[in-house]
Amino acid sequence: MRCSAVLLAGGKSTRMGRDKATLEFEGEPLWQRQLATLRGLTPELLMISGPPRQGAETVTDEMENAGPLAGVSAALRKCPSSHLVVLAVDLPRMTTAFLLVLLALRHEGKGVVPRDPEFFEPLAAVYPAACAELAASHLRRGDFSMQNFVHAAIEQELLTTRAILPNEQTLFVNLNTPADL
Repeated sequence: MRCSAVLLAGGKSTRMGRDKATLEFEGEPLWQRQLATLRGLTPELLMISGPPRQGAETVTDEMENAGPLAGVSAALRKCPSSHLVVLAVDLPRMTTAFLLVLLALRHEGKGVVPRDPEFFEPLAAVYPAACAELAASHLRRGDFSMQNFVHAAIEQELLTTRAILPNEQTLFVNLNTPADL
């Protein structure tokens, strides 16, 4: 099964004080680093949700100010593959290898979302294209919570979970404020 991939890079970055996508991490802008991570999956279609950037097709959020769910929804609607890999721009330690582990766990019509003991990690996950209508319905009713979306997808048997191992915790450290750099 082939996949498509989307980099979520359209946030307001209010806590950071500037566009996170342009921040340098280990000598490289985050958006370029994350696109390289996704390119390692050899996706059928590589998209970026946010301002247009070279190297990926731009998808426009289906609704303004609706958070990452708007980007996920737009990418799912455009996804030509059975599954979509989603990656947030502010997870610079995420690896292609980990995303390949998630891809290996997917099934026909079913994706995989990592989970720690308390929360899902929905911004480094694999969603089936069949989640498109569910994402759109959450947006229409104003429920922009990725956690709620994932709960609903699990209830509809569109997603399974994969526990985050202790040695994988660092993959999910995100950059929100200047102090996180």
